[in-house]
Amino acid sequence: MTKLQSTLLIIGGLIIGVLLLVVIAWPSSPETQTPVVVPEEIPAGELPVATSSSAVIGTSVEGRPITAYTFGNGDTHLLFVGGIHGGYEWNSILLGYKMIDEITKNSIIVPDTVTIHIIPDLNPDGTFAVTGTQGRFTPESVDRTAAMGTGRFNANEVDLNRNFDCKWQPESTWRGSPVSAGTAAFSEPEAAALRDFVTTINPAGVVFWHSQANAIYASECEEGILPGTRTLMNTYAAAAGYKTIDVFDAYPVTGDAEGWLASIDIPAITVEFATHADMDWEKNRAGVEAVLEYYAAP
Repeated sequence: MTKLQSTLLIIGGLIIGVLLLVVIAWPSSPETQTPVVVPEEIPAGELPVATSSSAVIGTSVEGRPITAYTFGNGDTHLLFVGGIHGGYEWNSILLGYKMIDEITKNSIIVPDTVTIHIIPDLNPDGTFAVTGTQGRFTPESVDRTAAMGTGRFNANEVDLNRNFDCKWQPESTWRGSPVSAGTAAFSEPEAAALRDFVTTINPAGVVFWHSQANAIYASECEEGILPGTRTLMNTYAAAAGYKTIDVFDAYPVTGDAEGWLASIDIPAITVEFATHADMDWEKNRAGVEAVLEYYAAP
């Protein structure tokens, strides 16, 4: 081997060595390394839904907000309302918030063709009188004694479910005793807020959550039960296991919200839980899902 060949061999070895070092070092360079993207895990309570929003649709006599929560973007609108009797029926409010939570995390699926609205508490002043809390509360915060009394009414001591425009009278009854129905139909801001919201969304059906008759009642005003009301009642009841009753006749009732809806051709039902202390979760979940499925059908 000549001196020139030896020199070239040494230079070639050095070049190969440098290239190997560059190849080995290349992946560790932060400027040139391709980043590995790890998908972020979404917490269970924050799973996305088709669309979701909340809006204050009015305020109570004492200025507390009345909020509607909306999910989905379908053309068929359904409305669910709790707490029209405030703290007296606090379990209906807890059910409203439970439904909101389950829909938010996709445990209950809103069909593409449906938009669902939930007003968990239509009477926040009556609720505050019993829980001392504005908005969400726990069962432990409920004053059970107060719940059986004035917690049913709004801050004007009006029974809101006697303040709507169906056979309205200034005085109505509850359990056979007289109750104030306001100075006129929709005189109370809470009732007016529901009226205006219904006018805006034009729901195909409305469900009111109450307690404690352990049954579902149809609605009617002057012209009997709407066919759509009977279908809504039977659909919910068959899934939930509640008995159905066409007409509430335990005592005379005037100015109820369900009757007003019937008078403007909107099907509406009253779902009465079995007690004042339990929200009948499994039963009502089944009822809501059955209603969603029915109204999603073409």
